[in-house]
Amino acid sequence: MLPLGFDFFDRPTLTVAREILGCTLHWNDVSGIVVETEAYGAVGDEACHTSFRPSARRFFDSHSPGTAYVYMNYGIHWMLNVLARDGIVLIRALEPRTGVDLMIKRRGVQCLTSLCSGPGKLGQALGLSAEDHGTSLLNKGRCLTARSSGFDATRITTDTRIGITRAAELPWRFLLDGHPHVSVPVKTGSGSG
Repeated sequence: MLPLGFDFFDRPTLTVAREILGCTLHWNDVSGIVVETEAYGAVGDEACHTSFRPSARRFFDSHSPGTAYVYMNYGIHWMLNVLARDGIVLIRALEPRTGVDLMIKRRGVQCLTSLCSGPGKLGQALGLSAEDHGTSLLNKGRCLTARSSGFDATRITTDTRIGITRAAELPWRFLLDGHPHVSVPVKTGSGSG
């Protein structure tokens, strides 16, 4: 399958975050279906790095949609994000598809639903590092490919974002409701497709 192109990412962040669900992330020797994301607006979103990290603002302003924004969270876990037209999308969880043995080795766990069920776990399973920051997700080795024809978009639901204190009320987390590989099930009880 062909990688999703620039036009896919050059759209509003909320649209990209929702429409990445069900797509397959290919990262070198591993891949997985995206089952959870979060959107962060580059302007006016107090939780987005661009609002309080000048380096993040410069990065966003100087890179195009489809670029990987990779950072270390709390000095422990590498997080994979991708730039959209007006913000950043955090890829929170995957359902592993290929390279599962390598993911297991990197994570040190056997349970498939624990391999990529959270952005830190996902980063470890992919083998993310600082060298990945600024790379393109528009190439064959590292890319997203389209949803399968059988993807059920009615399973997409929204919820508030996780692990933040600023703008925490925004329902900008997108996930496949009831999917065993998401990091946290819908918590508000008011998610909608």
